[in-house]
Amino acid sequence: MIKFAGNPINVLGNETKVGEKAVDFTAVKQDLSPFKLSDLDTDKVKVISVAPSIDTGVCSLQTIFFNQEAAKLKDHVDLVTITVDLPFAQKRYCAAEGIDNLTVVSDYQAHDFGMKYGFLIDGLRLLTRGVVVIDKDNTIKHVEYVEEVTNEPNYDAALEVVKTLI
Repeated sequence: MIKFAGNPINVLGNETKVGEKAVDFTAVKQDLSPFKLSDLDTDKVKVISVAPSIDTGVCSLQTIFFNQEAAKLKDHVDLVTITVDLPFAQKRYCAAEGIDNLTVVSDYQAHDFGMKYGFLIDGLRLLTRGVVVIDKDNTIKHVEYVEEVTNEPNYDAALEVVKTLI
C-alpha cells in the first residue's frame, strides 16, 4: 500500500514488475518536443527516477542525487527523471540547481508513463515516487514504489542493481 503524508492513495496504471520488458512511453522534453524511452542509447542501462514535483524538498534531493550519480555513470547509464511539472518549470529548476547530467522530462500531457508503469496517483494526477532500472536488453531489473511518497527512494538498492548491469 502506498501512502501520501500517511494517507493511503490509489495508484492508477499497470504495476511494473521485475522481469517484464520495458514498455515504450512518450513524455515531453523541456523544449516541448517528445521524449520516448526508445530514444535512449540501447547500449546503456536506463534508470528512471520518478517523482511527483521537482519543486518539493524530497523530489529536489532525489533529482540532485541522481544528477550526481549520472556524472559518474554517464558512459554506461542513461538517467532520466520524470515528473508532471510543466517543462518550463523543469527547465528553470534544472538551471537553478545545475542539473545537467541527466534528462528531466514531464508526464503532464498524457500521463503515458504514469499509466503504463503504474505510477499515476488517482485524483492528484501526480506521479508517485519510485525508481525503475532497465537493462540493455530492455528488461526491467529493479522497481521501487516508495511506500510513503514523502520519503526518498532506496538509492543503494537501485545502484546495486545498476552496478551488476554495467
